[in-house]
Amino acid sequence: MTSRSLGHRAPLLWLALPLIAGLAAGKLGVSLPPVPILLGALLAAAWATWAAWREHRAWGPALCLAMVLTGNASYTLARARLPAWDALPPREAQLSLRLDRVFTPVDPRRTTGLATVLRADEHLHELSGQRVYFSLQLKKGEAAPIRSAVIAAVGVLETLPRDPPSDTFDGYLAGAGINFRLKRGRIVAEEEPASAYYRFCASAAARFKVILGLGIAEKRPELAGLLRAMMLGETHELSDEQHTLFMRSGTMHLFAISGLNIGVIAASLQAILLLLRLPGTVRFVTGVALLWLFVDITGASPSAVRSFVMAVFFQAAFVLRRPSNPLAALTASALAVLLFAPLQIFSASFLMSYAIVAALLVLGLPLGEAWLAHWTPWRDLPPVTWTWWQRAGAASWTWGATTLAIGVATTLVSLLTGLEFFRLLTPGALLANLVLIPAAMIATLGGFAALLCGLVGFGPGAVLCNHASALTLWAIEGLVRLSVKLPGAFLPAHFTTPGLGPVALSTLMTVIFIGYAKHWKTKAGTGWWWPPFAVVAATLIFGVTFG
Repeated sequence: MTSRSLGHRAPLLWLALPLIAGLAAGKLGVSLPPVPILLGALLAAAWATWAAWREHRAWGPALCLAMVLTGNASYTLARARLPAWDALPPREAQLSLRLDRVFTPVDPRRTTGLATVLRADEHLHELSGQRVYFSLQLKKGEAAPIRSAVIAAVGVLETLPRDPPSDTFDGYLAGAGINFRLKRGRIVAEEEPASAYYRFCASAAARFKVILGLGIAEKRPELAGLLRAMMLGETHELSDEQHTLFMRSGTMHLFAISGLNIGVIAASLQAILLLLRLPGTVRFVTGVALLWLFVDITGASPSAVRSFVMAVFFQAAFVLRRPSNPLAALTASALAVLLFAPLQIFSASFLMSYAIVAALLVLGLPLGEAWLAHWTPWRDLPPVTWTWWQRAGAASWTWGATTLAIGVATTLVSLLTGLEFFRLLTPGALLANLVLIPAAMIATLGGFAALLCGLVGFGPGAVLCNHASALTLWAIEGLVRLSVKLPGAFLPAHFTTPGLGPVALSTLMTVIFIGYAKHWKTKAGTGWWWPPFAVVAATLIFGVTFG
C-alpha cells in the first residue's frame, strides 16, 4: 500500500470534522435544547441539498452547519443528564435493569456491568431510560446474570460527575453515556431471562476460554492468561505486574481486543472463505457475519466493535470494486460509530485508535515513500541485473523504511495520548512495537487456529497451536521486560495544564492533515515534514511536567 492509494480527496473527512466540532461544543456546555437544534440541522441539510442541485457553492457551508448542529444535538441526547440530580446525595433505590453489557468478573462473588433502567420506584420515575453502572453482590451459588436479561436490583444509587477526568473509570463511564452508579447492591429477582442468542454467546465464550487453555493453562497459567487477554479481551487475567509492565512499555494495546487482533482474524476468515472459492459478495457477507459473531461472543467491547466497523468498511471497498481508499474507509467507519455512539469521541480508546491509524495512513506511508525516493540501494543499476542478495537487500530496505516511518508517525500520536490518559511518556514504545507487533500477529494467528481446531474437535491441533502462541508470547514478554529496563524507556509525566492534551492532539492532527493536503511539500517544492514533529516537541518541552 502506498500513499497514492489513499486518494487525493477524502470528502467524508469534511463531514466528520464538523460533526466532531458539534460534539465538542456540547461537551463544553455550548448547546441548546435538542429539538430546535435538530430542526436547524434539518433546515441546513435541506439548504445544502437545494444548493447542490442548483450547483451553488453554498452547499458546502450548509452541509457543514448541518453536521455541527447534528453533533451538538447528539451529545445532548446521548449524555441525557438530569441536572436536578447533581445536587442530590446517594440514596437507596430499587430498579428494573436490562443488562446491556456484563464485565468479565474479577471477583466471582460480584457481577458488574452497564444497564438501562426500565422501571424505578414511583418517586424515581425520571430514571427510566437512564443508563447505569451496576456492582451487585451474588449470593452463594448464584450465577452471574447474562447480557440482555432483565433483573430487579436494589442498592445505593449515586450520580456520576458531569465531566470527570478522562483518565479515570468515571471518565470511561461518562464516555459510555452513563450518569449513575448503583453500588453495594444485590439481585432481588430475575424478571426476564437472557435471550437464547446471548445464552449461546456466553456458552461459546466459556468454550473459547477452555480451548485457549488446552495444554498450557496448567503448566504456564500466566501465558494462558496473556493469550486469553489477547483473543477474548479478558485483561483481568493479566497479573498486576504484567499490567504495569505492558503499560510502561507502551504495548498494552497488544493484549486487548483491538484493531490489530480483529484485523488479523478478519483477514484469516477471508483467507479461509477464499479457499472455499465462494463468490465475492457471499464471502463478504459470510465473513462479516462470522467476524461479528466472534466480536459479540467476546463481549462486544467498544474497541472490538470499532475494529469490526473498520474491517467491514475496508473489505466493502474491495467487494464493491471501488478505488481503494483506506482514509475514506477509516473516516466512514468513524462516522458510522459516532452516529450510533457519539460519546465515544471522548473515550481514550477511540481517540488513540483512530488518531494512530490516521497518522499511519496520512503521515507514515508518505514519509516512508519520501525516504525511499531519497535513497534506494543500487537505484542506478537495472533491477534485472541485480543478484539475489541485492534483491533481498533492496526488499529489506523498502520494508524497513516503510515500517520505521509508520512507527515514527504513530509514536507522535501515542506520546500525547499516553500522557493524557496514562500519565506516562513512553519513548521506548517505538522500537518495542516495531518488533512486537509482527510477533503479536503471529500469536493471534496461533490463537485463532487453536479456536478453529478446538471447535471442530481436533484437540491435538488446538494444543499445538496454543503452544506456538504461548512460545511467541513468552518471547514477547521477555523482550518487553528488557525494553523497560533501558534508560528513558518510560517516564512518569503529565500535562501542566488541564485540557492541554486534547488541544495538543487536535493541533497535531490538524497539522498532519494540512501536510497531507499539501502533499507534504511547500510552495518551493521542498519537504514539509517538520511541523508535526515541532508540535510534539514544543508540547513536551513547554507543556509537560516529569515525575
